[in-house]
Amino acid sequence: MQETRRPLVAAALRQTRAAFAGIVALSAVTNILMLTGPLFMMQVYDRVLASRSVPTLVALSMLAVALYVFQALFEVIRSRILTQIGQRLEEQLGRPAFDAVLKLPLRLSKKESVPQPLRDLDQLRGFMSGQGPIAIADLPWLPLYLVILFLFHPYFGWLAVAGAIVLIALTLTSEVMLREPMRLLSLLAARRSDYLEAGRRNAEVLQAMGMREAYATRWDATNADFIEKQRRAGDVTSSFSAASKIFRLALQSGVLALGAWLAIWQLASPGAMIAASILTSRALAPIELVIGQWRGFVNARQARRRLEEVLEKLRTGSVPMALPVPRQTIAAVAITAVAPGTTAIIVRDVGFELKAGQGLGIIGPSGSGKSTLARILVGVWPAARGTVRLDGAELAQWDPEALGSAIGYLPQDVELFDGTIAENIARFSPQARPEAIIEAATMAGAHSLILSMPDGYDTRIGAGGAILSAGQRQRVGLARALYGAPFLIVLDEPNASLDAEGEAALTNAIIAARKAGSVVIVIAHRPSALAAVDHVLVLNEGRMVAFGPRDEVLRKTTVRAVSENS
Repeated sequence: MQETRRPLVAAALRQTRAAFAGIVALSAVTNILMLTGPLFMMQVYDRVLASRSVPTLVALSMLAVALYVFQALFEVIRSRILTQIGQRLEEQLGRPAFDAVLKLPLRLSKKESVPQPLRDLDQLRGFMSGQGPIAIADLPWLPLYLVILFLFHPYFGWLAVAGAIVLIALTLTSEVMLREPMRLLSLLAARRSDYLEAGRRNAEVLQAMGMREAYATRWDATNADFIEKQRRAGDVTSSFSAASKIFRLALQSGVLALGAWLAIWQLASPGAMIAASILTSRALAPIELVIGQWRGFVNARQARRRLEEVLEKLRTGSVPMALPVPRQTIAAVAITAVAPGTTAIIVRDVGFELKAGQGLGIIGPSGSGKSTLARILVGVWPAARGTVRLDGAELAQWDPEALGSAIGYLPQDVELFDGTIAENIARFSPQARPEAIIEAATMAGAHSLILSMPDGYDTRIGAGGAILSAGQRQRVGLARALYGAPFLIVLDEPNASLDAEGEAALTNAIIAARKAGSVVIVIAHRPSALAAVDHVLVLNEGRMVAFGPRDEVLRKTTVRAVSENS
């Protein structure tokens, strides 16, 4: 029988059980030491003042100071353990949460693929390393204080019980009232973050086309909704927190009044009166702390559920057995594709086979599915039906990280990363050899361009390659695709931002890659990009309408277009 895998979040939390056991043990000691104050006050009132004994006062004071020192030590240890728990959660879940952020756009629609996992992990870690667990660990010691209060006098105990019931009722009511507002607030926070990120990415468009005011108006509506929901949730939380605080203060005064009445009738000593007041405050403090932390608890609970759902949805099985690097063929078998999170078919029943050294140009009108097919071929999106095989093995049989070195991909929107030009070309590989980086840049016709930069290959290009022009980014992106002489190279509109010199370099790069045994697939609108391929595939409305030798397909396509227009 196959062993059931424990969810990642549950497994990470399970590994903190020993630490939480330590928190519970330390809470037991600290709660017992909390009795130092009320018992010291009781002894001072009932013993020291009655006997006027200075040595007794000194002895009691020294004992109290020693106990307070131990209490402080245990509090520090408890806080450090909580910090380590947060660190352990980050170590266990930080990488899976980051991987989930990178995988979500490949599995879900753009609307759903928000970077929520990292925010959820921050929320969960913040609660687990804060005051919330301390409040929960202190709460079970409420009966101890109640028992001591009953020993002083039953009236003290019953008054404290009544106070605890009121505070627990406040806690449960706040849970009911905050559950839905906190869920909506989390969704609005994610939407607000998306608006900010989209505005940052498209700042130039917003400025140049006078769209900033219109976009700001939409942002105002989203932000106002978020602020309003946040205000309502904050009002509920602060109201319950204030109510619990005032009630506890009033209850403490009520205990003093009850103690004075009992002392007048000689049913309790003055020391018991003072001790009962302190103990009642201490007994109900964890409940008040729980109310104050309830919003964080609700957020953490919802964050854990969302994080667990996302991580389990994106969790992969065991790493496939390593296969030899592909070197011979790529075959697309009846490929049908849809965009992640949708059901509308974009590419339908496309199939072809290419051998090492061959080049394929994919052409067709806008919206015919060319870029979607490119994403399927390199494994960015899974095929809804059909398979892509490299040397006979389906893409799913390869570990994506292991297969990555055998694939070069240049998407339409070239995205570079903050770092040096060399790091971007080398795909941030720590084992990159300078010779391989220079070879890839030379093939892409970017070597001279890079040397003209202030620091050459060590020039930092900023986020998104900010210091480079569109054409320069495309050349560096092409060098990245060619790095390591991958077997399959897929270039989506590689000449969109290139000048004549850049197009010539692109043609030479494709020819060189094919001679080295690579299969090169070029998606193009401009015919000049097809000069270095020997096969052409024509897509129209997601269907393959022609495939074969380049000149033959282009001739038939031209004849068909002329006949349709005549």
